[in-house]
Order: sequence, then C-alpha cells, then structure tokens
Amino acid sequence: MKLPNRSRQIAEEFEKRQQEQENKQQESKQQANREYLKNQIAEEETFFTLIRRLARENKLAVVSFFVILLIILGAVLAPILAPYSFSDMDLLHRLNPPGAQHLLGTDEAGRDILTRLLYGARVSLLTGVVPTVMSMVIGAILGVISGSYGGWLDALIMRLADIMLAFPSMLLAMVIMYMLGDGLINVFLTLALVNWASVARIVRAQALQLKKTEYVEAARVIGVSRTKIMFRHLLPNCLPTLIVLFTLNVPSAILTESSLSFLGLGLQPPAASWGLMVNAGRQYLYMAPWVSLVPGAAIMVCVLAFNFLGDGLRDVLDPHLRK
Repeated sequence: MKLPNRSRQIAEEFEKRQQEQENKQQESKQQANREYLKNQIAEEETFFTLIRRLARENKLAVVSFFVILLIILGAVLAPILAPYSFSDMDLLHRLNPPGAQHLLGTDEAGRDILTRLLYGARVSLLTGVVPTVMSMVIGAILGVISGSYGGWLDALIMRLADIMLAFPSMLLAMVIMYMLGDGLINVFLTLALVNWASVARIVRAQALQLKKTEYVEAARVIGVSRTKIMFRHLLPNCLPTLIVLFTLNVPSAILTESSLSFLGLGLQPPAASWGLMVNAGRQYLYMAPWVSLVPGAAIMVCVLAFNFLGDGLRDVLDPHLRK
C-alpha cells in the first residue's frame, strides 16, 4: 500500500513542478510582450521621447546638432565675436599667416579671415534655410494636390517636375542666376525654383499611400471636402518626411550657393560668403593656403553636420527603420 501512495506523491510533485515551470515561462513571455509593446508605444508618445531615443541611438547626430547650434550662434553674434570689420582692408598685412593678431590669418586684401568667416556663416545659413523652406512649401502643396486630385492635374504637375529634374541642378541654377542677375534675393529664388520638384514627387508618393487609409476613406464618406482632407489629414502626416528632407536639402542649398559664388554668379565682393572666400584664395593656394582652406573646411563641417543630423532624424522618424 505504501509504494503506490509514494509513487502517486512523486507523480503529483513532478506535475506540480512542471506546472510551475510552465507558469513561469508563460509569465516571462507575457512580461516580455508587455515590455516590447510599452517600448513601441513609448517611442511615439512625445517629442521629448524621440529626442531621447535620438540621443541614445545616434551620438553623431547629437554632436552634429550642437555643431549646427554653434554655427548659428556664431552667425547671430558675429558683430560681438568678430575682432574686426568684415570689409575693412589692410594692405600692409595682406596674406598674413594665422597668429596672435589674426587667429586664422588674413586674405589677399588684408581682411581678417575669422571675421569674414563669422559673417559668411550668416549668408550660408540664410541661403541654406530660406530657399529650402520656400521650395518645401511649394513642393509640398503641389505634391499633395497632385496626389489627392490625380487625373490631368496630377499629370501636369508631375510632367513639370520631370522637366525641372531633367536638367542638372547646378546648370539650371547657373542659367537662372544669369537671367536674374546676382544678389541674395535672386539666389533665394533660384534655389527655390531648382529644388521644389524633388519635394513634390516625394509628397505626392506619400499622399497616394495615405489617401487609401481607413481614416481618409471615412472622412471622405462622411462628406469632408477634399481640401480639408489634404490639409488636415494628408499634409500633416507628411511632416516627418518633410523634416528629414529639410535637414538634407539645407546642405545642398549651401553647396549650390557656394558654387555659384565661386563661379561669380552669386554674391559679389565685398560681401562675406564662404564660396567667395574660397574663390578669392584659389590663386594663393601655394603661398597662402589658409585663405581658401579655412572657408572650405567651414563648408565641409556645416554640410556634414546637417547630413548627419538628417540621417539621425530619419532613423527616428521613419517607422520602417525603427528597431
């Protein structure tokens, strides 16, 4: 009689331990699922959560952000930080190497390169930001109209965009600048006209996807007008893409302006522009390389900072790239 009771007891203990192990495994799986869902939801809760995720996953983007912030501060505080006037010439001290009196040396007219670098940051940032905003507003509106309406209007806008994209952007900018003439306002208009087409195509592609979603179909069924659907549902959902495009198009505009100024089609002396500074120092590369290398390095750092920041924002805002 004792042996069967002992065997039954051992079997019950074994089943009990097995059940406890299964319960623990089930609880651990449920906890892992809860943590996963919590992390996925938390990533989209607030703007500050996205910033923390960017700082955690992409340190280079954070460093780039602070580099851009320093460039902006230098441009805004140029009258305070600059030791000299950007246009005053001192022919007795022309092409002086970097030293205590002139930290980055002087150019062919004896002007302080550090001063002109700070004032040139104003031009580069303005020509990067203002035309980019203009082109993105134009491209976003035309793109969402094209994707929403379709038909002949879509074909007309896209064929116009194809014509703009068929020309090399630098060649097209040179032609427009030659027609409009030099000057900062004409640079703004030129860069805006050159860059709107790519933005329009990207926004149109997103609008075509979004207008098939359930909430857009529901809004259409209950009688919401097409204009309200475009500007309340389609365009706001394109903002993450537009933010990334902004950070990637700004360096492109800076490079285009620098190239135009280098070729003599942008700003004209005595204006302080990084492209003008590179062009002015190219004939002194062997005897005074700092005249061209310093503004060239400033262009490189600024462009890389915006590109790295754009890559980091894309990783955070694009749902297909989230880990």
